[in-house]
Amino acid sequence: MAVALLFAVFALLLAIGVPVAFALATSSLATLLYLGLPPIVVVQQTAAGAGSASLLAIPLFIFAGEIMLRGGISERLIALASALVGHMRGGLGQVSVVSSLFFGGVSGSAIADVSAIGGAMIPQMAKRGFDRDFAVNVSITAALVALLVPPSHNLILYSAAAGGGLSIADLFAAGLLPALLMTAVLMLTGWVIARKRGYAVEAFPGMTVVLTRFLAALPGLLLVALIFIGIRAGVFTAVESAAIAVVYALAVTALLYRGLSFTGFIEACSGAARTTGVIVFVIAAASTFGWLLAYLQVPAAAVDALREIAHDKTAVLALIVVVLLVLGTFMDLAPLILICTPIFLPVAKAYGIDPIHFGVVLILTGGVGLITPPVGSVLFVGAAIGKISVAQTLRSIWPFYLAALSVVLMVTFIPALSLWLPAVMK
Repeated sequence: MAVALLFAVFALLLAIGVPVAFALATSSLATLLYLGLPPIVVVQQTAAGAGSASLLAIPLFIFAGEIMLRGGISERLIALASALVGHMRGGLGQVSVVSSLFFGGVSGSAIADVSAIGGAMIPQMAKRGFDRDFAVNVSITAALVALLVPPSHNLILYSAAAGGGLSIADLFAAGLLPALLMTAVLMLTGWVIARKRGYAVEAFPGMTVVLTRFLAALPGLLLVALIFIGIRAGVFTAVESAAIAVVYALAVTALLYRGLSFTGFIEACSGAARTTGVIVFVIAAASTFGWLLAYLQVPAAAVDALREIAHDKTAVLALIVVVLLVLGTFMDLAPLILICTPIFLPVAKAYGIDPIHFGVVLILTGGVGLITPPVGSVLFVGAAIGKISVAQTLRSIWPFYLAALSVVLMVTFIPALSLWLPAVMK
């Protein structure tokens, strides 16, 4: 009964529009009162959830991304992508996908990616004769790449939700091949649709332009290498790498590019504070929820229930993917990670599924929910930027949606896609 009350109150509050963090805290408090446990547990677990030292990496990476967004990095990354793939069929659509791959390593956030890259590319595509629905669709699905490219704070969040015992370096490495695969599949999809609609092809600017733009964008690209190689080699921890990323971002944007004004710096501080506040509040509120799941032995019950339904890890993975796709339609990614990790990770371990592989599957599958109504945040942001209705977007998004879903299935059922690189780099 307590488990039913916990999830029923949470679902009801979400349905009436209560913010996720408040829904988590309120449902947890209601369940504690029902069980006769002291309400002070909410305060204790909330403080403990927000007090983990490993979580310091998240606001620091967000801050570094905000600085580089306002300091001229995104423009140079878009220019490089344009030189590399702008001459392909559906050129600006291809540019949007590749720019998302580059910028994902800076932001690590799908919403930040579609706001920055989509905000620049969607209006440009509309001016160049591309249909607005195509511009929005390619931009919002490309933003999913950012979820897996280091330094994705979603991977850090998963590590924390898993108890902090998983290597962030392994998670970063595990996300690279799926991110590249998603990029390739979306580019192919965009090419097919662009050819079908007869979009124009632009001339290749030449290798000199490519090299010039590559050198201009190189400092931004090096940030990803600095973070990834530094953590992988054991030179510094994830938190230390995040602090270094902030210093590096300030040095590049303020001293090298001279594109970060004092006003831009204040805006970066404000944006990072707002984003961090939302994420940390959700993390803190989810701590009591997670504690109650463990107290009520929900993970053990989930393992027993799935063993009654499925008898091998392939079937279990398929069931989990279906559940995550459904949950992702009305839940944002951060609370999805925090709620589902303590429930499904023990199930995955019980069936011999590698926790690193499972983390990539969880984040990628949950990310598809970001472009799925009724609460797909990336979908709504992209439609707003493109100045079209969500209904217009949904009428033509299905090729991109199927492309993203095909990558989810490949990553889910071919573990080597996420486990090969971490194994090679050990």
